[in-house]
Amino acid sequence: MDLEKYMIPCLSKTLFGVECLGCGFQRSFLLLLNGKFAAAFEMYPAIYAVLIFSGIVGLHFLDKSHNYRKLLFIMAIITGLFMVVGYIYKHF
Repeated sequence: MDLEKYMIPCLSKTLFGVECLGCGFQRSFLLLLNGKFAAAFEMYPAIYAVLIFSGIVGLHFLDKSHNYRKLLFIMAIITGLFMVVGYIYKHF
């Protein structure tokens, strides 16, 4: 089944012709689901950081007995760095 036809197009790329910091995430996630871990990282280097960050956000909302704010802040910075460095590496 070809799932690429169901992917959400990038608004930035569609309107301005410039990729955003999230471009490649959907394809990378599909590669990850197919067990192609290295290819997923090559497609979108921030994939693992984004997934870990998303998991921590989920814990923050589901587990009210712990304070995840500091961990969220640190992971947000790490994820942002991966996104920016990956974007720069991909385009320059």
